[in-house]
Amino acid sequence: MRMTASATKKTVRVRFPPSPTGRLHLGNARTFLFNWLFAKQHHGQVILRIEDTDRERSDQKFEIEIVEAMHWLGLDWDEGLDWHMVNGEWQTMAKGEHGPHRQSERTHIYKPYLEQLLSEGKAYYCYCTKEELEAERQSYLGQGLPPKYSGHCRNLTGSPTGREPESIRFKTPEAKVAFKDLIRGTVTFDANLFGDTIIAKTVETPLYNFAVVVDDHLMGITHVIRGEEHLANTPKQILMQKAFGFDEPTYAHLPLILAPDRSKLSKRYMDVSLMSYRERGYLPEAVANFLVLLGWHPAGNDEILSTGDLLKQFDLKRVQKGGAVFNEEKLDWLNGEYIKRLSVDELVGRLQPLVEERKFEAPSGLLRKVAEVERERMRTLTGFFELGGFFFKLPDYSPNLLAWRDMPLAETKAMLEKVRAAISAVPEDSFTREGIINSLAPLIDPTDRGKVLWPLRVALSGLAASPDPLVIAEILGKEEALRRVTAALNKIGLAFSIE
Repeated sequence: MRMTASATKKTVRVRFPPSPTGRLHLGNARTFLFNWLFAKQHHGQVILRIEDTDRERSDQKFEIEIVEAMHWLGLDWDEGLDWHMVNGEWQTMAKGEHGPHRQSERTHIYKPYLEQLLSEGKAYYCYCTKEELEAERQSYLGQGLPPKYSGHCRNLTGSPTGREPESIRFKTPEAKVAFKDLIRGTVTFDANLFGDTIIAKTVETPLYNFAVVVDDHLMGITHVIRGEEHLANTPKQILMQKAFGFDEPTYAHLPLILAPDRSKLSKRYMDVSLMSYRERGYLPEAVANFLVLLGWHPAGNDEILSTGDLLKQFDLKRVQKGGAVFNEEKLDWLNGEYIKRLSVDELVGRLQPLVEERKFEAPSGLLRKVAEVERERMRTLTGFFELGGFFFKLPDYSPNLLAWRDMPLAETKAMLEKVRAAISAVPEDSFTREGIINSLAPLIDPTDRGKVLWPLRVALSGLAASPDPLVIAEILGKEEALRRVTAALNKIGLAFSIE
């Protein structure tokens, strides 16, 4: 019995079909995000489909990371599979009524469709070996022609003696294939240029282009939103859809992501997994905001867009055709802006796991005080430790750093001793910025405040660049501030003894 197209689809259904052969990268995440926004706007459904027809390279750990990354970005889906950590172990589950949608588990579904094409003469067994195909490819290239399969096995009436089939090929019609792309308008291909496509190794082992066609049909996919690199696959898939009598989904091909100089994006960026951005301290909402701006722009000038803003404003008509430039400086700026918009308590909540991971000792209230001081300067969560890590652990530094300009170390030591005495004189209940500066006032020359404040800054932070040393002292508290100033004096003393 012939398999026909399903009933007219009313609900928008999109799919995100990652291949678990490597870590999930920015381009993949952008594709999911665009699909998710489109589906949500149209009250549709998102299907997560694992395309693991490449069984040798597919790995469960990558499948888990794909799901984990999407959860981190705050994106959900209606159907497919899911992974959750239970008692310290990852466990998979089907999501929706028809999950989990792994292509490796759907061979029994694809087989009848392959057999249908073979029986109707729309596909055929190919006996050409890899060596023969490579020789044919080189022959085409030697003539300055684009390589394609010659059709050697297309009209065979039986198998060559002693040879087993190497693959199954789709018999590509001699036709022009035109379709309307929501981003690029009408796109036309000449099917004569790409020859007969391999769609399976055997009826038990279908390949990507074939499995996609069957899955999109059976899963009721109405819109295929994917990267421009898949554009050449579209006419092949449309021809197979026509061969089966399937409905053709609506296509939208997203622009490539380019380097700042508009060249092909290097592996430095594209081979970095999405989850590594979490490890580097980026906020998921900032990353999502950044990704959606890679090829799409809002109607207004505001570039900081919450999920709610995106759901209101996103429109595929505003997706550009040309390449989208990856700008890491912009990502850093966006992330910094999102950090500034967090409340101090929210920021502390995001920092706490990182503090525990680094085994920093954070006395009660210290983390909150430091977060409040450093929030304006932070670009990433991990940047907090570069900027404010000294609050928790004083870095090692050279005693020469304590000297203001060309001030001799002996004078620096004498000044620090006066500073220590002034700090010691401040009562515990008055140990605030105002109380400390009042005590230091007699030592400070208004025309050269650095003689006092510079060595104090270095003694308290171990750094040449840091927040106001008086604020540092207040946050550290009297006891710790005095301990650090004393340690600085000992450094200078040790330097003298070595000399």
